Amino acid sequence: MYLINRKNGKLEMLSAKEARFGCAPLAMKILRLLAKKPSHPRELARQLGQHEQKIYYHIRKLEARELIRVVKRENFGGVTAKIYALTSPAFFVRFRDFEHVNRLPSVPNPFLSPFVQHNKLDAIFVVGSPDPHGPEMARSRDGYYAIDLALFLGSFISNAMPCVKLDTGMRQEDLKDNLIIIGGPIVNKVTKKLNDKMAVRFNSKNNIYSSLTKKTYYKDEAGLIVKMPNPFAKDRHILVIAGKRSQGTKAAILALLQKFDEISKKQASVVQGSDEDGDGIVDSVRIME
Repeated sequence: MYLINRKNGKLEMLSAKEARFGCAPLAMKILRLLAKKPSHPRELARQLGQHEQKIYYHIRKLEARELIRVVKRENFGGVTAKIYALTSPAFFVRFRDFEHVNRLPSVPNPFLSPFVQHNKLDAIFVVGSPDPHGPEMARSRDGYYAIDLALFLGSFISNAMPCVKLDTGMRQEDLKDNLIIIGGPIVNKVTKKLNDKMAVRFNSKNNIYSSLTKKTYYKDEAGLIVKMPNPFAKDRHILVIAGKRSQGTKAAILALLQKFDEISKKQASVVQGSDEDGDGIVDSVRIME
């Protein structure tokens, strides 16, 4: 739930949660009835099966708090009755100031927590360096796939901040953050550090091995998606998106974009990409496990 404020032509926003605001249960029932239509205390007492004096007691308190007001007076059998209505269709208590936003975000899936928190990205994207590095002097070609993922995550974020680092530029303290890692252990040094701790990982021949099903996946278009606690820091998490080769990483990104609801139900997935239209680019993906 969001509270939106338009000020000077710009949007301001706060995330919010529905809550009771200190009213007695009977007072809440009165408010709910008045939300449907204006009414007078005698009719409210009849609908709620309560003594009229009880209703008047709560009516006075609600009126003092400016939650309800008299909208008109009607005569019933020679007695003038006040007709009450809500002063507003909704009420909220604000503890923080509104924050300027460029757009209104979507509601994130729990799978994206804690990488997306309070409409902000709380993570570092770690992509492999395009320069030769590591024992095999490999160049990463996976980095630009992060753009597709960033566009997807952007639908849940109100404001963007710089958040991308090369694997070769990661410091020890950076490892203690929430991390979204793109690319396998040959092209990404951070993936290599985590590989042995992953439920689905890369074996010595860089094939994908699942410790969950004991299966090995050999094709270049095979990819994995693993969400796991960060072994370098408590209360932090890591999301690894990688493939045997760049085609496999592309397949893993595609799975997140096209089959997110299914992927988000598991902490570790193996996917297999394919080229449906024969142009040499992975454009379709299956979830293998």
